[in-house]
Amino acid sequence: MNTLVTILLAVLPLAAGWAMHVRWLTRCLNTARRDPLTGLRTRDGFTRRATALLKDPRAVVVLADVDKFKQINDTYGHAAGDALLKATADRLAHHVGRAGVAGRLGGDEFAAVLIDDHGTAADMLTMLHGVLARPADEKNPAVRTTVSLGWVRAADFPGDDLSALLRRADEAMYAAKQARTGTRRAGLGRLFATLAGRRAGRTGARTDAPVVGVAA
Repeated sequence: MNTLVTILLAVLPLAAGWAMHVRWLTRCLNTARRDPLTGLRTRDGFTRRATALLKDPRAVVVLADVDKFKQINDTYGHAAGDALLKATADRLAHHVGRAGVAGRLGGDEFAAVLIDDHGTAADMLTMLHGVLARPADEKNPAVRTTVSLGWVRAADFPGDDLSALLRRADEAMYAAKQARTGTRRAGLGRLFATLAGRRAGRTGARTDAPVVGVAA
């Protein structure tokens, strides 16, 4: 009995130390998967959670891009630009809710996967577009702009993975930005060919790219 107690007394500190180390590593990993400015998941963290959510047939993939962001930075400074990005992130995360996920892909580009319980994604995203257009700072109402949204129902393209769905949402977002319509749903057509993953209109994309893929 005394031998067992001695062994336990020797092992317990090691076990406690290992448990603390595991918790520390977990905190470090979670921090690495969070964008320091907005608190949203980074691309890696977003991809992990979004991929799991796509198993739900009600999943909707959204791509959001801040309009005229460079103009905000140039006119009001980078602090104002950061405040705008933070406000956009907070509003997007609130709208998506705990059932979904939002992430910052980089710069002024955000993505989300939301669960559309009632088939009202179009109305939800129209409302979100209005919310995102509100001033970022009540003390400086001039710091504001719109956010173009492109979206796609995962169920419309059951063969697409997250990457392909984001491309479809990205193309719809770009069309919404060009037409200044605010939001646009991805059509049931084909994806455009890209160069290094960049769709037409993005830097590095081919201007003469043929359409590829199978029409839905």
